[in-house]
Amino acid sequence: MTNSSLLVPHLERVLEAKSIQEIWDLHLDKMADYGFDRLIYGFTRFRTSQTQFGSADDVLMLSNHDPAYIEAFIHSGLYSHGPMVQWALENEGPASWRLIQQVAAGHLTATERKVLELNARFNVRAGYSISFRDHSIRAKGAIGLCARPGLTQDQIDDMWQIHGREITIINNLVHLKLTSMPFASSRRALTPRQREALEWVGDGKTMQDIATIMGLTPATVEKHLRLAREALDVDTTAQAVLKASYQNQIFIVPI
Repeated sequence: MTNSSLLVPHLERVLEAKSIQEIWDLHLDKMADYGFDRLIYGFTRFRTSQTQFGSADDVLMLSNHDPAYIEAFIHSGLYSHGPMVQWALENEGPASWRLIQQVAAGHLTATERKVLELNARFNVRAGYSISFRDHSIRAKGAIGLCARPGLTQDQIDDMWQIHGREITIINNLVHLKLTSMPFASSRRALTPRQREALEWVGDGKTMQDIATIMGLTPATVEKHLRLAREALDVDTTAQAVLKASYQNQIFIVPI
């Protein structure tokens, strides 16, 4: 079990981390101290009234679960029927996976039963989920903390009574840090020229202004902006500036 006196140095390392992978590796190690050996984190800024999560290409998803589990749970779309995923969409804060047991005790749809069977096959039996508070109706982030095999939900709930507050604080800090990092999604990343052109558009410059500043022709600037729109999967340059800004791809400090 973790020593609370070691939290400050750990949180300092998280704050000083310079990449998503570095943050994630630190978090995996810290959560293992509490008995959570498998984590799955997801965050989107692009929810719509038609979709709960927006395009899968725009979701930041991190996990150290078995790749076969991720394939069956995430890539197949089965996750959208998971009891704790549905809970996270409608709530904020931490929740015990005891809720899954309550769901299992009631009437299950065929898809819900498939989720529970998959979890049992991969020993995903006990844990906690945390649904983060985001300040946009289009954003949603959550993390599932799966207990290592052999730990029961009763044991995890007892541990949470003692350490739940600090675990929640750590996860919220990690969430805030992750969402502050550049994230290019699964599409191709913006090139330096595409980023620069979008930044000048964001600053209110005209096409001719941007061409003069960048030492290019207006046609070449438009080419960079067109390719940026394609990379970001948007229709307009204004949407490209907004999306690149949300993903921290422009106006960033070089590391």
